[in-house]
Amino acid sequence: TASVARAWSAAFDNIIGNHISTFFMNKTTVHLPGVLAERPDFFALILIGLLTALLAFGVSESALVNKIFTAVNLVVLGFVIIAGFVKGDIKNWQLSEEDYINHSYLDPQDDVRKKAFGSGGFVPFGLEGILTGAATCFYAFVGFDCIATTGEEARNPQRSIPIGIIVSLLICFVAYFGVSAALTLMVPYFLLNKESPLPEAFKAVGWKPARYAVAVGSLCALSTSLLGSMFPMPRVIYAMAEDGLLFRFLSSINSRTKTPLSATITSGLLAAVMAFLLDLKDLVDLMSIGTLLAYSLVAVCVLILRYQSEQLNSPKAMEMLELNGNEEERVIMNPTVTATSVQQKETLALATLFNPPADTPTALSGRIVYICVSVIATLIVVICVVLTLKVTALKDASVGWIMALVLLLVALLIPTIIIWRQPQSNARLNFKVPFLPLLPIFSIFINILLMVQLNTGTWVRFAIWMAVGFIIYFGYGIRNSVEGKSA
Repeated sequence: TASVARAWSAAFDNIIGNHISTFFMNKTTVHLPGVLAERPDFFALILIGLLTALLAFGVSESALVNKIFTAVNLVVLGFVIIAGFVKGDIKNWQLSEEDYINHSYLDPQDDVRKKAFGSGGFVPFGLEGILTGAATCFYAFVGFDCIATTGEEARNPQRSIPIGIIVSLLICFVAYFGVSAALTLMVPYFLLNKESPLPEAFKAVGWKPARYAVAVGSLCALSTSLLGSMFPMPRVIYAMAEDGLLFRFLSSINSRTKTPLSATITSGLLAAVMAFLLDLKDLVDLMSIGTLLAYSLVAVCVLILRYQSEQLNSPKAMEMLELNGNEEERVIMNPTVTATSVQQKETLALATLFNPPADTPTALSGRIVYICVSVIATLIVVICVVLTLKVTALKDASVGWIMALVLLLVALLIPTIIIWRQPQSNARLNFKVPFLPLLPIFSIFINILLMVQLNTGTWVRFAIWMAVGFIIYFGYGIRNSVEGKSA
């Protein structure tokens, strides 16, 4: 929310001729390199305040505005992609050092050249640049998980939610790919305006009138993203507070607006302060690293839960099982149904790791998977750090680092094979993640590799954010959680 508000403010400021930034530049300065932004963003602060008030008044009002913004956004996206390919020049994907010197008038030996230009061509910053860009721009795919939160409103969530997620990811990819391709075809990548790239690109190709239409579309797109990011946050806070993980006053519902007013105001205030004080890139990186960690944890949970003997513990899950599950599923997923079942004593042995005696998950096989997943996660972190920090040595064929990497990969293969040999839960579900354990492990690897690409400052801010979360959880949430007490 804070990052989108900051981007909205920068885009609006660019449209009106940078009057806002010029006015505040000499009057307010709080710049601490790597900590705070060069100047506080009062406009982003006001914007979040207004949208918080809009959400506090009720869902219907904000949903109508969101639909209008989305319609304008789709029209402008189509225009940008088509116009970009019409006015674009394929030579902008084949730039040389000479083109850079002619455009920027900088000394070819200047240190700025390597940072801004790279090596030219279609992939000017190589594989490292692609990974760093993917880590920073991962926010492009943030939000599709909101589809899963609407499961209670879907007629057939087991079928519609997976389809909805896959289709939304495909649409996001096409939209971002089309706009990025059109943008870099119109203007050389090193000349792009970082604050407001789309309007300035149309200005550069001589379509000045289109600049304002695209600028309005950019604001509508950012407004849609802003509403989309602000809308679910109060609901998440409300759900956590209702369970007891967060403070109880956040679970109150306003009698007039029928919205979680306390949670809405709290999330709005937090986002406003962050948008006011932090730089846009720092906010984007912080959001990306948090999302990558969340998706890694989802992959870990999928990997662990598939091999557990008891998958349903919460009262709500058991209620759904009693209503919708058949007798066989109740027996499989809730061992207490069969009181006559006899628990055999299990012992850990080397043969048990690679050739378990049972065809269904047991307590021992579940613990084995727990330990193996922990080992895999640790090894993946080490491998990703080596691939990132020692990439030059690996490119130069350093025997020592290549041998170390091979040994790490072999070590990773062993717990992967052990998990693969363990019995999976045979509970019938409408949707299951396929190709276990390879797909979740691959997902964890990609996510952590992207996380490692982010700079040290992002990791420091993320550590502070996590520390605050741990303090709240261990100081309050763990003792007051309803689900925790009933588990």
